[in-house]
Amino acid sequence: MDQTFFFYDLETSGLSPRTDRIMQFAGQRTTMDLEPIGEPVNILVKLANDTLPSPDAIMVTGITPQSTQADGLTEAEFCKFVMEEIFTPNTIACGYNSVHFDDEHMRYCFWRNFYDPYEWQWKDGRSRWDMLDVVRMTRALRPEGINWPVTDDGKATNRLELITKLNGISHENAHDALADVNALIDVARLIREKQPQIYDFLFKMREKRAVQNFINLENPVPFVNSGSRCSGENSTSVFFPIAPGENSGVLVFDLHYNLDDWLKDSENNTINVKELKYNRCPAVAPIGVLEQKDGWKKIGLDKETIEKNLKSLVAHPDFAERMREDFYKGEVFPPSPDSESALYDGFLDDQDKVKCKVVSRATANDLADFHPDFHDPRLPDLLLHYKARNFENSLSESEHAAWEKYRVERIKNSANPYIKRIQELAQSGADQYLLEELQLWYQSLLPY
Repeated sequence: MDQTFFFYDLETSGLSPRTDRIMQFAGQRTTMDLEPIGEPVNILVKLANDTLPSPDAIMVTGITPQSTQADGLTEAEFCKFVMEEIFTPNTIACGYNSVHFDDEHMRYCFWRNFYDPYEWQWKDGRSRWDMLDVVRMTRALRPEGINWPVTDDGKATNRLELITKLNGISHENAHDALADVNALIDVARLIREKQPQIYDFLFKMREKRAVQNFINLENPVPFVNSGSRCSGENSTSVFFPIAPGENSGVLVFDLHYNLDDWLKDSENNTINVKELKYNRCPAVAPIGVLEQKDGWKKIGLDKETIEKNLKSLVAHPDFAERMREDFYKGEVFPPSPDSESALYDGFLDDQDKVKCKVVSRATANDLADFHPDFHDPRLPDLLLHYKARNFENSLSESEHAAWEKYRVERIKNSANPYIKRIQELAQSGADQYLLEELQLWYQSLLPY
């Protein structure tokens, strides 16, 4: 099968992938030339009766819990659909800040519904690409031919709806998932047309192995990186790898700063080190790109400063180990008490993986009599919640009681801030219909 892009976007009940839920999924498949293939996808996902959404999120999206209940798929149906129809072999999943937001929500959704939370992004030729850092690096290094927005106080901003507006791209209903997808495809076309070299280079560098071959400790060299945690103008600076990171990453030092100056300042708490994850599509480029088209000037640096700061860094070989120890101090988290939030508490063994596949393919009747002996302690609770949300009739009396206890406790834990925020929004003149729907949703979830 040929490679294709699938541009997608989510609207969710809130910002936390651990506790919030997907409410809308939209996307469009394209060729590698960014030409649409087939019809767009635009579906709602039922918000289950154990979740109070963020009122602020609903004010932005306009999607009520009731509308998802009326027209949406269950999470189990949604996962089956996207795995069979969307994230097919050789699909490159694309989004805008998707690595840190949309992809994480998808992973937790797959985890809750007994699908592998990782395979959809790497197995059988699948991969992913986050266009946000592509936009950042294009703006920083090769901005020519594209109009770039700034805030009222003159600061750079890369909000998608502002980029489209300045460049004559239709983008009605911003924050509707499908509208955002179409706008992102148009922005990708714009970059590909105006700056094809950087587009093609960053496309190749989206792969974990390509990044690892370029940035490593065996052959450390300075490199350019654009991202949210980069200093310098347009969120772009020059970095140098210094120590191994956790899992698939490397610690890198921001050469915008001088280590000697930093060490002398005992009150300076800013650590100019970050972990670059090989598998998160970082926007990285050789330092040579700064020699062209006033690259140094564009990011507010110069070659002499970088050379001086690199010399200072190399003169302190103990700093790298110190940073590695300090960077991960306190990073050992206790296991999550909630199995649904415990995705990253460990991998499943092969036997549990087989049992999970059985669960994801089972009907309500199958599940009623299915009591697998899981090895992983997270899975029994996960199965109970899965059955309750998607196949309520498969629950036994004792299972129903256990689910109701969990459900009510989850509602109670978020009820006070939920009600308080609704009241605050009402006083600010927010959409009265949406606020009433949120109030009714809360009342419908209360136990008899």
